[in-house]
Amino acid sequence: MTERYAIEIQGLYKYYGKYKGVSDVTLKVKKGEIFGFLGANGSGKSTTIRCLLGLIHPNKGQIELLNGRYPTLKEALQHIGYMPSESMFYPQMRVEEIIDFAAKSHKKDCSSESHRLCRILDVPLDKKIAELSLGNRKKVGIVCALQHQPELLILDEPTSGLDPLMQERFWLLVKEACHAGASCFLSSHILEDIKTYCDRIAIIKDGDILKVGTLSELIGSQSKTITFWQDGQIEHSSFAGSGRELLAYLQDLQADDFLVEEPSLADLFRHYYQEEKNDFTEA
Repeated sequence: MTERYAIEIQGLYKYYGKYKGVSDVTLKVKKGEIFGFLGANGSGKSTTIRCLLGLIHPNKGQIELLNGRYPTLKEALQHIGYMPSESMFYPQMRVEEIIDFAAKSHKKDCSSESHRLCRILDVPLDKKIAELSLGNRKKVGIVCALQHQPELLILDEPTSGLDPLMQERFWLLVKEACHAGASCFLSSHILEDIKTYCDRIAIIKDGDILKVGTLSELIGSQSKTITFWQDGQIEHSSFAGSGRELLAYLQDLQADDFLVEEPSLADLFRHYYQEEKNDFTEA
């Protein structure tokens, strides 16, 4: 039987006392895809990830990882690479020691792959953690998450702190892993990353999943902006409907010229979040 899903979440609920973390979260991550989990700070992204990893226990719901091939979560975690948004390491240990320490937790020889990753990311192996910049600490977290060549990557804000060159190299590594059969579930609020690299996207707000689909599906569900010129005047309108209906609408306008624009990913988020918060970054 062909394995289809790396993650299956059904009806996930998590409350912190009387406060809602997530409510009825249901989604699936396909084998080999890069799945973007998008939402504002405090929307429920990290709560969902912590439930996936068994760091916290949900009040209700079902989670299945890697098609249920491993009988326990402990065994499944050996095949998962996790990168938290803020990696905390022992400050007086050298980078090389930290990477080796992480490799030993997976009980396999990761030396060849870790050396390759360190070369690609230009990791300063001889420095102590306390001496590293945010970007270099992020690189160490990437190596620790990828070196055992996991079947599933779970990444929380993975590119924050990386310079543009290292961001590009990071995404090449993620695409390489997924091309080889791994899957990637990542949370982010960097819209350009999601737009460029993710196969599908889930939007979460206040603990509730609002939409799941490809970028074109999500954007296609929103109104288009139409600018048209008529008798020397510029007018603007919005339109929601099928392509056939759009053609009929444009014909009825009898405009001298027109421009039809699809909403951007930023427009999509402003629609769902109604500009309540300003914590999305476009690039």
